[in-house]
Amino acid sequence: MNNFALETVLNEFLSPHLIKDYCPNGLQVEGKTEVKKIVTGVTACQALIDRAIEEKADALVVHHGFFWKGEAAEIRGMKYRRIKALIENGINLYAYHLPLDVHTQVGNNVQLAQRLDLDITGGLELGNPRSIAIYGELDQAISGEDFAARIAMALQREPLHIAPSSSNLIKKVGWCTGGGQDYIELAVQQGCDAFISGEVSERTTHIARELGIHYFAAGHHATERYGVKALGEWLAQEYNFDVTFIDIDNPV
Repeated sequence: MNNFALETVLNEFLSPHLIKDYCPNGLQVEGKTEVKKIVTGVTACQALIDRAIEEKADALVVHHGFFWKGEAAEIRGMKYRRIKALIENGINLYAYHLPLDVHTQVGNNVQLAQRLDLDITGGLELGNPRSIAIYGELDQAISGEDFAARIAMALQREPLHIAPSSSNLIKKVGWCTGGGQDYIELAVQQGCDAFISGEVSERTTHIARELGIHYFAAGHHATERYGVKALGEWLAQEYNFDVTFIDIDNPV
């Protein structure tokens, strides 16, 4: 498939034009015209780019790409080396950030829900049909310890669990993959017993304790590895691309 045609396919599927984001979504670095082999991964770091080169990929599709709002515009140092490697090897870089978080089929939030057996109810941002944070319910109420164990088993890493002073059970859960810890107060307003995100801030501890909600920081990378993997699987199934997901481990 032509590289710009692939961008059109991805844009039509993920609808980035409907979401205000902090970076450009779509084809960020142009490579060879014809795309057959695709590598997917969470972040366009040097290690993933090197693996894409080893795989002789024509395209790299990621969740975290380049050119973030507030990022230095100069192409030098680390950014230069990454972009140079892509261009010299003719690898197209496609990046989709918030559109991949909120997508109802392959999105990070949906993929996390599937792994934790959560039934999605709606968005935490009332009036926003593409709410970044969402909420849902477990089939039955469980303890914070049991839910932490479920997260650990699903994501293969122990979450940080900030528990309220009460030992209330968990049934209604809010979540936002990646760096969504500041949606915790919306989760409380919606009556959630727990909130999950990838990261934690110093203030998150106090908010969780004072508002009486379980908070789980399950890792930015760990909560966001499944969306781009699912996107690659969709491309392979729908368009017969040769797709390889490569997980560059990240402990945070």
